[in-house]
Amino acid sequence: MPEHIERRKRRSEDPIVALHYQLSTVRRGAEFEAVVLVDDAGCLVAGAGAWPVCQELAAYAPFLAHRQETRSGAVATRATEIARDAHVRSMEIDGTEVLLCALGGGSAEATSWIVRAAAGCRRILRAEC
Repeated sequence: MPEHIERRKRRSEDPIVALHYQLSTVRRGAEFEAVVLVDDAGCLVAGAGAWPVCQELAAYAPFLAHRQETRSGAVATRATEIARDAHVRSMEIDGTEVLLCALGGGSAEATSWIVRAAAGCRRILRAEC
């Protein structure tokens, strides 16, 4: 019987730390500036990247995911700027909507990295529930 080869280098029993490890791996692999997991109100659950960028990305994620119109002014302008370089995926975990949002990305495979991050987040959060 073949041995199981563990591909993960960092592990944690704490789901928030495990989410951070997952998002950090994705951020590095896809060359994202930041990756965040937020609730549907834009509250940061976990993130990887510079803290101010994660906070801003989390706040705008619901607007980006649902293509909500923002009023004119600085908020609308910034939302438009972020949308140009953002990748957003809405998913449901145990009946609750969460948003996975990434900014930037030099990799041509950004979408596949987002799919990978979503699967990892689901696995981590379902294991905790």
